[in-house]
Amino acid sequence: MQAFISHAGRVAALPRANVDTDQIIPKQFLKRIERTGFGECLFYDWRYLADGSSNPDFELNRPAAADATILLAGANFGCGSSREHAPWALSDYGFRAIVAPSFADIFFGNCCQNGLLPVVLPELEVKELLRRAAGAQKFYQLGIDLKSCRVRDGAGFDVGFVIDPYRREMLLHGLDEIGRTLQQESRIAAFERSRLASREASVS
Repeated sequence: MQAFISHAGRVAALPRANVDTDQIIPKQFLKRIERTGFGECLFYDWRYLADGSSNPDFELNRPAAADATILLAGANFGCGSSREHAPWALSDYGFRAIVAPSFADIFFGNCCQNGLLPVVLPELEVKELLRRAAGAQKFYQLGIDLKSCRVRDGAGFDVGFVIDPYRREMLLHGLDEIGRTLQQESRIAAFERSRLASREASVS
């Protein structure tokens, strides 16, 4: 898993609340088990028209969102089913972080498990970011620092955010739950040896 320490990138604004995982990655694309290749299917029903052509009215298809790596979204982002394919699709598309007033709990955890940073900011702060993104001449850029837990735009916006220390450490070191467990491999092996020795002693 790719570590997240700090990142600066262009912003794609998606000012919609209650964006569910079925919109993020529709169910017809869930047959694959690999984590790659889902980016082209991200927001499929919104990105494309019935004839397969690009929908010019969808936010991510607008020129200002080109090459965006930070998604700015509305409240309760990632609600609906618990499919892990949703953060896979967002990451494969190129996003490294999502900023929103709130996230669905399971989606939040799945993001952290896959190196995608979910940043919770107060709704007023998100509205200010949306305002700044809408007023940008070409594109809007943000910097997110996980070490200091700050979001900045270089033009006066500078706010802190809170994230659980356990998830923060996982992201900073590029570890999922399995990787975190493997850090204790020597202790686990020692415990297993002691258990085996104890059983052997009791048998003899």
